[in-house]
Amino acid sequence: MRVPPHAKKVFTGTIFDVYQWEQEIYDGTTKTFEALKRPATIQIIPVSGEKLYLSHEEQPSKSLCYTFLGGRQEKDEEPLSVAKRELLEESGLESDDWELFKTYHFDGKIEWDIYLFIARSVRKIKEPSLDGGEKIEVIEVSFKEFLEKIDSPDFWGKMISDDIFRIRHDPQKFAEFKEKLFG
Repeated sequence: MRVPPHAKKVFTGTIFDVYQWEQEIYDGTTKTFEALKRPATIQIIPVSGEKLYLSHEEQPSKSLCYTFLGGRQEKDEEPLSVAKRELLEESGLESDDWELFKTYHFDGKIEWDIYLFIARSVRKIKEPSLDGGEKIEVIEVSFKEFLEKIDSPDFWGKMISDDIFRIRHDPQKFAEFKEKLFG
């Protein structure tokens, strides 16, 4: 859902802002509608040769899980800049070969975009520099292990893993996905 341009911000939070607006409904009356808006999230699939990298992480509000590397977009930051920053901070990896694979839009009453990037030919250039709210172990996996991890109940990021699951059932799309990952 996109917050309409005429909506009024009624609350500014640390992550979420609340917007309200009047909207005519089917019987001709008007009701107050409400939605949340939050910064975009960037997710990254780093690839080196035939190996991919995932995060095995824990955060104060999230129990131990597998997920993609990535994080929240800051004000006035471009998605690719976020992806490069987050990959380096969380893993110490960098890449010169980036591709935006897809942009997901959260369904419901939250305006939230999720950008999924592929970073090919990643290389380690330093140790990770995690913030105080992150415990991240970067794990290297084969493509088969990657698919097993994202299908696991312990995987956080179901919108993307569900999409990849659907791609797996279309041979052409699955071949295209693998080509994007491995070239």
